[in-house]
Amino acid sequence: RILSEQEQVRRDALNKLRDKGIDPYPAAEYSVSHKSTEILKNFVEGSSDFENVSMAGRIMTRRIMGKASFAVLKDSFGDIQLYFNRDEICTGEDKSMYNDVFKKMLDMGDFIGIKGSVFNTQTGETSVLVKEFTVLSKSLKPLPVVKTDADGNIHDAFADPELRYRQRYVDLVVNEN
Repeated sequence: RILSEQEQVRRDALNKLRDKGIDPYPAAEYSVSHKSTEILKNFVEGSSDFENVSMAGRIMTRRIMGKASFAVLKDSFGDIQLYFNRDEICTGEDKSMYNDVFKKMLDMGDFIGIKGSVFNTQTGETSVLVKEFTVLSKSLKPLPVVKTDADGNIHDAFADPELRYRQRYVDLVVNEN
């Protein structure tokens, strides 16, 4: 079977992770302290209850902007925004964990574990400031990108009934209900 260009890029990233000494499929359990819905429902600015959170989930989107980036993490309860700052993740001189691993080797659909603290962005969105992240599972097949415009209309939905039955694993990831 011939791999698509995107699948080949993901396999190359998998090999680069291994070359850096990062196991892309660790067998160890990742300890989780909070759920996305719990944080979104209970977080109050200035509260010390959410200074050390640990979460795990799938990267659904990424917006990379130089030394700072945003991502959406989907756990089994919902979605939450993550804020990655290069200097928070890489406190020493070596910035490769952010510059190489996060920016170049991780893709939409990969599972990661994060540790950090909760805060509200300037726009008021509750987010987690990531201080440490761990690759839990590298996704080798790309997920379909379902887009919603400003009016709430859904485009490129994974809605074909026959395809949803044949690729049930994809249906469960991209369709909420």
